[in-house]
Amino acid sequence: MSIDLDMTRTAVARQPAPVVEPLGIGIQYNPEILDWFPFDECDVDAFEVLLDSIMGALDGPYLMLPGFAERMQDLARKCPLVAHSNYGCDFGFGPLEETPAVRRHVPLAKKLNSPWVANHMFYGDDSWLDIWSSPVQFSHAEIDRLADRARRLQEYYGMPLAHENAAYYLPCPGGEMEEAEFLARLVEKSGTYLHVDLHNIYANSINLDGFSARNYLNTIPLDRIVSIHVAGGSWHEGVYHDWHDSPVPDEVWQMLEYVLARSRPGGVFLEYQGQAHHPDTRIMGEEGDKDFIMRDLEIAMSIWDKAYGPESRFSTRKQVLETVA
Repeated sequence: MSIDLDMTRTAVARQPAPVVEPLGIGIQYNPEILDWFPFDECDVDAFEVLLDSIMGALDGPYLMLPGFAERMQDLARKCPLVAHSNYGCDFGFGPLEETPAVRRHVPLAKKLNSPWVANHMFYGDDSWLDIWSSPVQFSHAEIDRLADRARRLQEYYGMPLAHENAAYYLPCPGGEMEEAEFLARLVEKSGTYLHVDLHNIYANSINLDGFSARNYLNTIPLDRIVSIHVAGGSWHEGVYHDWHDSPVPDEVWQMLEYVLARSRPGGVFLEYQGQAHHPDTRIMGEEGDKDFIMRDLEIAMSIWDKAYGPESRFSTRKQVLETVA
C-alpha cells in the first residue's frame, strides 16, 4: 500500500514557529519490555512516559508505584521526560475532578517536569477502562462538551495538552463529521493541541472504507501539532492492528516526512509493546526485536535531521555543550 501524499512540495513547505521547545526523537518508556529492551543504552533525545504505568492506585496513598520514582530520576538524568496519558478518563462522562487524569496524571506530569502532556482521545469511565479502541462521537454536541473538559484539564496541567487520534475499527454511531474535522474544531474551540499518531492514521486508512490519510493530514491544523507517534502493527484475521509489535511501515515514514515539512513538533516518539491488546499477539523480546527498534530510531533521527538539522535535537545540543565545556 502507498499513501497518496503530495511530496513534491515538501522541500518548500513553510514550517510554523514551534509551540513547545523541540526535543527530537524519543521512545516510549514501556515497562512491558523492560526485561529485554535496554532503555539505558538508547541514545535518544527524550523518553515518553506512560503515566498509567507508573501511577499509584487511586485508593492508595502513593502518587507513583513503588520503585518508579527512582527509575524516573535515573531517566531524567539522561534526557527530558514527556508525559502521556491513556486511561485518564478525560473524555468520559464522570466529573473531571474525579478522573485519574486530574487525581494522578496532573501531579505526575508536573513531577516529571514534562514540557507538555498528550492524552488519548477515546471514551473512558470506571467501567470502560478495558476498552481500547472506543473513539468518541464525532458530533457538534461532543465538540462543545469535550472542548470544555479539555480546556479545564489543560488549566489543571499548566502545560500544553495534546489530543491523540485513535485507531478504531468502527466509528461511534451518531457522528456528523470525519475525525480530522472533529479534531480541528475541538482544538480551535478549546485552545488545546494535537498529538498525531501516524500509525493510527495508517491503520484506519487500511481498515475503514473511505478513510484517506491524505485528506486527514490536509484537514487537521498541522501548526497545532505538539508531538507525534510512529509505530508498526500486524495483520490478524483480515484486519490490520495497531499492535506496536513490528517495524514502522514505509508509508508511515512517508507521512512523517510530510508532516515534519509542515509543522514544528516538540518530539517524535516510537512505540513498542510487550504484548498488545489481544491474546493472539506475539510477545516481543524475540531475536531481532531489539535490532529493528534501533534501526527505527536511526531512521526517525535521519528524517528529523533532514527536516530541521541535527543541532535541533536535544542529545545533539547536549553533546555540543559538553564538548564546549
